[in-house]
Amino acid sequence: MKSSSRRRRLTAAALTALAVATSATACGSGGTGTKASDSGTYTIWDPYPQFDKGSAWVKLLDECGTKAGVKVKRTGFDTSDLANKALLAAQQGNSPDVLIVDNPVVSTLAEAGVLTTTDDNKLDSSKVDPNLLAAGQSGGKTYGTPIGANTLALYYNKKVLKEAGVDIASIKDWKSLTAALEKVKKAGKKGITFSAIGTEEGSFQFLPWFWGSGAKLTELDSAQAVSALSLWKDWLAKGYAPNSVLNNTQTTSWQEFATGDYAFSENGTWQLANAKKAGFDYGLLPIPGIEGGKASAPTGGEFVTVPVQDSTDRYATTQKLATCLTSTQSLYDTDTTLSYIAPTSEVQDKQVAANPELGPWVDAVKAARGRTSDDLGTKYPRISEQLWKAVQSALSGSKSPKDALSAAQSAVK
Repeated sequence: MKSSSRRRRLTAAALTALAVATSATACGSGGTGTKASDSGTYTIWDPYPQFDKGSAWVKLLDECGTKAGVKVKRTGFDTSDLANKALLAAQQGNSPDVLIVDNPVVSTLAEAGVLTTTDDNKLDSSKVDPNLLAAGQSGGKTYGTPIGANTLALYYNKKVLKEAGVDIASIKDWKSLTAALEKVKKAGKKGITFSAIGTEEGSFQFLPWFWGSGAKLTELDSAQAVSALSLWKDWLAKGYAPNSVLNNTQTTSWQEFATGDYAFSENGTWQLANAKKAGFDYGLLPIPGIEGGKASAPTGGEFVTVPVQDSTDRYATTQKLATCLTSTQSLYDTDTTLSYIAPTSEVQDKQVAANPELGPWVDAVKAARGRTSDDLGTKYPRISEQLWKAVQSALSGSKSPKDALSAAQSAVK
């Protein structure tokens, strides 16, 4: 592996793309962290500030350090703060040894010259599902390996559907889903809630319908894309979805579903614990494509990456730490803690054996795709920003779905 004593110069485009990519709501705030000068101490930065020293996650980091014969200095950051800190540290030649970062940011950091490739750092990603690994690939190279993944599906309230006379097995495509929502409304209940907020969360939630129509992120104004946005627009117009979706985060959307009044909620794996506390029977349905089948939903989750270091003698130990964190047992333990689906079939099978309720989520993750896949890389954040703006414009009534998406495509160009 080549060393670089120079400070990495990050382009304005990389900084702008990163700011957009990390605009989704974060889970808390963490302290600052700097590279340890002690050669026997290795730094790990992660986006899990909610976990303290006594947590299973931090204990795993310490165990991996012990196995590698070093001490671990760990800092947990807010997701957006972590990405910005990683860029700044790279500029200063003070990157952490291991960086665990949200998957859409990987390509931005890679193109900015912050990360090493798996060919260089010798991280084994051969067992990772290809659709999940794609989120960490750019320019034909791989820049890390996923620690776990989550995605979206439709939670449904069994009681509401039963009272409305809806057989969940009848829902196979957009037409049958809309018909179910019509029955639910006629029965005096509420249809579906989701997040269409003007941030990355809004794009994240719209993508299954966008991709499920056959649309491509390189053609935001295609007829397929218009059909997807028109679906959401029609749901609001007919009262099948509430106007609150315009401001809903995924959390507030879930809170609406938790009232027990809604038939469906588009939400993620991370709500499983809350679903069990909701007080009513629920089920899970993959988001359908326009003509049937499972729509691809975007993957969430983080990648374990190895930043470029000025001193190459640290890489051998760093590789041991990263390998430990992504071992079969570590992935199983970590993904249980984080409510993630593992990135490998071997660990997924263990998860389902321990908790059969995860079966539908494994299927959803296998059908999911990375937001920066198709070699979009740093182009994705700008595309996403225009996409959520189009959704906001159409659902608020300021523009038609066609005009909103045409404006989005023009802005991207």
